[in-house]
Amino acid sequence: MKKIEVVIRPSKLEDLKAALDKIDVRGMTVYDVKGRGLQRNQKQYYRGQEHSIDLLPKVKMEIVCQDESVENIISTILKICMTGKVGDGKIFVYPLDRIIRISSREEGGAAL
Repeated sequence: MKKIEVVIRPSKLEDLKAALDKIDVRGMTVYDVKGRGLQRNQKQYYRGQEHSIDLLPKVKMEIVCQDESVENIISTILKICMTGKVGDGKIFVYPLDRIIRISSREEGGAAL
């Protein structure tokens, strides 16, 4: 079992959810977050004043899946979210030792 965390531009969320639905990814958790990477200290102008933006709005999505689904999910994320520009985001993949559905006590793949 794996946990995939992806941090993306907010504008890509709806398209990504639709694409993941097409490959039968049902469960996910989504958070509004702020962060920075290579684009830190980006300058924007508001009413003629220059402002330095330290943290940019992003969306973080978490998906738990079977090992054999990881590559398909990653390729879908890249297809939808990659623009080739700084700020596209990051994908993190972690191993999971144990998953338990609280309501039924099912474990492993049955808990998904």
